[in-house]
Amino acid sequence: MSLQQSVRAKRVRSRPHVTIMGLLATFALPQAVQACATCGCTLSTDAATGYSTAEGWRINVDYTYIDQNQLRHGSRKATAEQVVDQPANPALGGGEIEKNTTNRYINLTAMYRFNADWGVSVIVPYVIRDHSTYGTQLQPYTPAETAPDQVSSTHVSGLGDVKILANYQGFLPTHNLGVQFGVKLPTGNYGGQNADGNLIGHPVTFRNGPVLGQSLDTDLQAGTGSTDLIVGAYYFQPVSQNFDAFASAQFQAAVKENLNQPGGDYRPGNLTTVSVGLRYEAHPNWVPQVQINWSHKMADQGFLADVPDTEGTVAYLSPGISASVSKNLQVYAFVQVPIYSRLQGYQVFPGWTGTVGVSMKL
Repeated sequence: MSLQQSVRAKRVRSRPHVTIMGLLATFALPQAVQACATCGCTLSTDAATGYSTAEGWRINVDYTYIDQNQLRHGSRKATAEQVVDQPANPALGGGEIEKNTTNRYINLTAMYRFNADWGVSVIVPYVIRDHSTYGTQLQPYTPAETAPDQVSSTHVSGLGDVKILANYQGFLPTHNLGVQFGVKLPTGNYGGQNADGNLIGHPVTFRNGPVLGQSLDTDLQAGTGSTDLIVGAYYFQPVSQNFDAFASAQFQAAVKENLNQPGGDYRPGNLTTVSVGLRYEAHPNWVPQVQINWSHKMADQGFLADVPDTEGTVAYLSPGISASVSKNLQVYAFVQVPIYSRLQGYQVFPGWTGTVGVSMKL
């Protein structure tokens, strides 16, 4: 593919989600669709409703909105001129000028806790994504390259990659220290445009604009086409009469890729997330809380990967609140505001993200 034909949508992914069964979710949090590791997909929603060791079923449904509308490089905003005249990969002689990526994730988590020690959960994400780009432009940059008639856009809507996770928290009598392990399956549509210009897998293509009919980048499809292993650990503890604290960490890495042919291979970068938080428990029916969420994603690899533009480290301050509607029903809402970012290459990044959810014990 020529530089003009390749539409490298510089994005990183993911977003975690959980339930609350005794923290089964602190790490059951799926990086929901792994399409936004540097865009705010780090919230630990299990902490939103509090941790429990109660046996039985719990259902969690949450919605996350992420509008990536800021073009950034390193820790600063970037311009279209920088993208083209100071490209992340100088050998290309130019770069892609992304316009916007709006993500909406709906996550359904079904969790069953066998006892105070063991639990298992299944996280099913639904991905809705709108992406627009001015395409890849050659040097030197001119304003005509970001004219309205240069915009190409497309829409992704479908099942993402399902996660199956288990956790064990029987190390201490208080059951407040646990480990989590599981797998992400390639259930979402995935694919791209190989070295011969042919579509492989089942990728979404651009609906309009100069790159009509060409594949959306592999890292922006609903799924990654990879099987990933997930491991993590977590700890939660009252720190005073009215305050509870928690800390969690998770690591995810692909171990098998369905896109594995020369000229058509893709492997998503490894993802590490760390969260710490504090909950104010003075009132029985509503709980203000705050989290700090840190995430680092390594660069994607392979011909279908946008290697220079998919690595980054970010941190978010995430204030929120949960409320008990009834004995078995809770609702919660969070806003994430970035407080640090260090992005490789050029990536679109959100000014904020929002999550709302409901959790029900059956």
